[in-house]
Amino acid sequence: MIGHEENQEDVTFKVTDRRKFNPDGTLKEGVVFEAPKPEATKGPEPAAGGQPAAAADHESMPAAAEGPFEDEDDELPGAEDPASFVNFLSTLATNAAAALGAVPHPATGQRAVDLETGKYWLDVLGMIKEKTKGNLHKQESRLLEGLLADLRMQYVAMVRATEEKLKAQAAKKFSGADILGKK
Repeated sequence: MIGHEENQEDVTFKVTDRRKFNPDGTLKEGVVFEAPKPEATKGPEPAAGGQPAAAADHESMPAAAEGPFEDEDDELPGAEDPASFVNFLSTLATNAAAALGAVPHPATGQRAVDLETGKYWLDVLGMIKEKTKGNLHKQESRLLEGLLADLRMQYVAMVRATEEKLKAQAAKKFSGADILGKK
């Protein structure tokens, strides 16, 4: 056969399940969670191989120890500071949500839908995401992406609801006789 070599060795793979939880959510037998070690405030000291201790420890860690939950305890930087990036995002997201009728307007307390203004705030958040790409803390980036995703879904739902409402109003306003020219 073309492209088929006769001297190929049989390749075998061993699959090891390193998940810590059973499908029902219970902890697997023999799995123990260790308390996170506090990080030193000073720079890492060199280890035996001339590498910083953190790099040496990281290389010796099994791949299963790394994962999506490794930085879950990280707090949003500056969340308590009123002039932080997180609070700035919150202000923009609140304006967008108010324009989409998801929350009452901060000034009036009334819910109103203004799709044009909502789209503007979504565009502003999208621009900030593009302009800050690669410069945000992981938690800030996740927050911005989550806000944008939620608000965009709300915007799409509101646009669809508006279109359906307009179709229903048009159906009530015009009859079959109007459309066919029979009066």
